Amino acid sequence: MLRDITLGQYYPVDSAIHRLDPRVKLFGTMVFLVSLFITDNFIGYIPAIAFLITVISLSKVPFKYMVKGMRAILFLLLFSVICNLFMARGDVIFSFWKLSITKQGIKTAGFMAIRLSFLVIGSSIMTLTTTPNHLTDGLEKGLSFLKIFKVPVHDIAMMMSIALRFIPILVEETDKIMKAQMARGADFESGNLIKKVKSLIPLLVPLFVSAFRRANDLAMAMEARGYRGGDGRTKMKPLKYHANDAVAYLVLFVYLGAIIAIRVIF
Repeated sequence: MLRDITLGQYYPVDSAIHRLDPRVKLFGTMVFLVSLFITDNFIGYIPAIAFLITVISLSKVPFKYMVKGMRAILFLLLFSVICNLFMARGDVIFSFWKLSITKQGIKTAGFMAIRLSFLVIGSSIMTLTTTPNHLTDGLEKGLSFLKIFKVPVHDIAMMMSIALRFIPILVEETDKIMKAQMARGADFESGNLIKKVKSLIPLLVPLFVSAFRRANDLAMAMEARGYRGGDGRTKMKPLKYHANDAVAYLVLFVYLGAIIAIRVIF
C-alpha cells in the first residue's frame, strides 16, 4: 500500500499540462477543489468529470497511475461513505436493528465518495506534473501579495515544498524498515486492531529517527550553501506567463462559471 501513495511524486513527461506555469496549476487546483464543494447535485459533477478527464488526457500521465493513489485512502473513503450512509436522517429505505438507510444518506454518501475521489486525483495531477522547485516558485510568486501583511511567504513556500518532497522519501524509507522488520519476524498483518497498532511501534521509532536525521542533514546542507531566507535572492529561471497560460486561465474561469450557473439553475 505504501507504494500506492502518489502525492508528492513527479511524473516526468512532456505534455501541455507540464509546460503550464505552476501558478496556473495551483490556481486550477484550487478552482477545481472549490467547485467540488459548490456543487450540491449530481448534474454539477458532469462538467467536473469532463474537466478532470480532459486534464488527465492532456497531462499524458497514465490514468491507472493516478487511480493507484486512491488505494492509500480506501479505508478513509469507505469509513466516510458508511458513516454518511447510516447516520443521515430522512426517508427510510431499509432498516436493520438500530441502523437505517435513507434517501438523504445515499445522496450524501455518493457526494462524499465523489468529492474525496476527485479531490485526491485533482491534487495528484498538480504534484505529478510540477517539479518541487517549480512548485516552490509558484507558491512564492502566487502568494507574494501577502508580503504586504508581513507574512513570510518564501519560508511558507519552502516548508510546503520540502514537506511534499519528503513524502515519497519517507514512504520508501518506511517500506525498507517494514521489510527489515518482517525479515526479523515482525508481523504487521495478523491480529486485531489493537495488536496491529502495537506492531507499528518497532516501525515508527526508526522512522522518526531517520526523518529527524534527514531533516538535520538538510538543514546543515542549506546552511553550508549560505541559505539565509528569501530576502535578496534572485531566480535562475524566473517565472513568466505565456499564451498557453492565458488560455488555461480562460478555461478555468469558464469552468467555474459553468459550475456556479448549474448550482443556481438546478
